[in-house]
Amino acid sequence: MSKIIQAIRGMNDLTPDDTAAWQTLENIVKHTLVAYGYQELRFPIVEKTELFARSIGEVTDIVEKEMYTFEDRNGDSLTLRPEGTAGCVRACIENGLLHSQSQRLWYIGPMFRHERPQKGRYRQFHQVGVEAFGIPGPDIDAELIMLSARIWKRLGLSELELQINSLGSVESRRAYRGVLVDYFASHQSKLDEDSLRRLHSNPLRILDSKNPDMGQVIENAPKLHDHLDQESIAHFTALQSLLDQVGIAYRVNPRLVRGLDYYNKTVFEWVTTQLGAQGTVCAGGRYDGLVEQLGGKPVPAAGFALGIERLIELARNNLKLDVAPHAYLVMASDAAVPQGLQISESLREQMPDLRLLVHCGGGSFKSQFKRADKSGAAVALILGDDELANNTISVKYLRQEASQQTFPREELTKFLRALI
Repeated sequence: MSKIIQAIRGMNDLTPDDTAAWQTLENIVKHTLVAYGYQELRFPIVEKTELFARSIGEVTDIVEKEMYTFEDRNGDSLTLRPEGTAGCVRACIENGLLHSQSQRLWYIGPMFRHERPQKGRYRQFHQVGVEAFGIPGPDIDAELIMLSARIWKRLGLSELELQINSLGSVESRRAYRGVLVDYFASHQSKLDEDSLRRLHSNPLRILDSKNPDMGQVIENAPKLHDHLDQESIAHFTALQSLLDQVGIAYRVNPRLVRGLDYYNKTVFEWVTTQLGAQGTVCAGGRYDGLVEQLGGKPVPAAGFALGIERLIELARNNLKLDVAPHAYLVMASDAAVPQGLQISESLREQMPDLRLLVHCGGGSFKSQFKRADKSGAAVALILGDDELANNTISVKYLRQEASQQTFPREELTKFLRALI
């Protein structure tokens, strides 16, 4: 016998027990986004590899080591999307969504990175992305942070810390990059292998190293804030003032640089200590140059992405999963099946929100009631011989102590409306 084929490492199945929590969380997030005026955008999970090389940066870990890239039958290099912003921008440019107008958009779906799987980090993972285009000021940065904070509140999460920083303009960051290279080059003996590799290609990422042995040398490194341009300083100061006024607590983290090359000015992360090493739950910032970089006209932009797997880990105990059937229809015999199916469809027609599970496969009353109880339904609807003869239906409560009732079928709808 051949060996059972298993899922790819780092790519996980979601059973019905899992998807109930996912659907509940996703609905909370979606309703919050819609309440803020954001509209959904859908785009492919496969894009031309060039899109990510040009946007994320060719010398980032994602492009160099983590992307799932392959050649299709035409010889084109394609990549499973490792993040959503680049694809979102490409879709906006291609569909003319950014011509003389602002946009507030969101998307949801799987992303793919070939990383070492661990709790909170998978090779197929899921994100909700939120992007705003055409708004240059710090007010939209503040709104995005407020929006994410609203999601945490609706999910019942309180143990999240907001960290913010400014990366400045492209020009000021380029000047700072030279200062940083000189500093780290003078301390090469204290750098690990990853940092040495990044020294001349992406030195800002060294600041984000989690290697405790490099803590002191990073702590003493020149601070980006000391090299910011005046416009970026004013933007960041205004953002902090807005957050102060709306009562959102934050910590300025000068080592927060983000791993994608397209960011400028504001960057932020929501982090937690409850998930071990993978403590970032949501991250984002401004990327004012990316639309032009990908072939569009210059458009200011900002956004964030939140990881669904990590949010599920944090919020699972807070989610109210209301997915059990309201009622389970039990039928006495094969003769009851036609009327049972007719009744069930009539109920669904009248009550679209009714969750009604109809027994199929025959079996004794006793076995059907066992299945009804196992389903989690509040009541069992009984269509036995007496009910068939008298055009009635009986109701047996499964979750509370109450007497069984029998009444005319035309009163069933009224009963079920009161039940749900």
